[in-house]
Amino acid sequence: MEIIRNPDGSLVVPIPETRHHDGDDVPEQTSSDGAGDAGAPTTRVLHPGEGGYNEALTEWDLQQNPDREPVVSTASGREEAMRVVHAVGESPDHDVIAALAHVTDAEATGEALRYVLVGGTHSVEAFASEVAEAEGGEPLPAHKMTKIIGEVLAELDK
Repeated sequence: MEIIRNPDGSLVVPIPETRHHDGDDVPEQTSSDGAGDAGAPTTRVLHPGEGGYNEALTEWDLQQNPDREPVVSTASGREEAMRVVHAVGESPDHDVIAALAHVTDAEATGEALRYVLVGGTHSVEAFASEVAEAEGGEPLPAHKMTKIIGEVLAELDK
């Protein structure tokens, strides 16, 4: 099952099946009707800031183009990525398309953002601080930065 990204930035992720071990120490779990775990949920919704969200967003991005080479961040791509996420974060209507209008190298911008995601929460926090230092203002919380990165990547992949 694939990860699904909702318009609000939340992700629907599959829940791995629970492994059952046959053995004397573990009692068998069956229901009286014989259905077992048939009613157990098979997916979970993750919102920006929740544990596992950054990893799931990275997996979702990889699903969009499974043949993509490993991500590499360039200085120019990172600078454009910082400008874009700052513009989106400061925009009252959260306008991703307008923020991307002045991007000269969309591929490098996307790669820089993917590189941030691959690094996990600490990488996102460091990027938020770097954006605030370069563009002004206060650093965005990691969950807001991650949501913006996901929105930008979704728009770039269209």
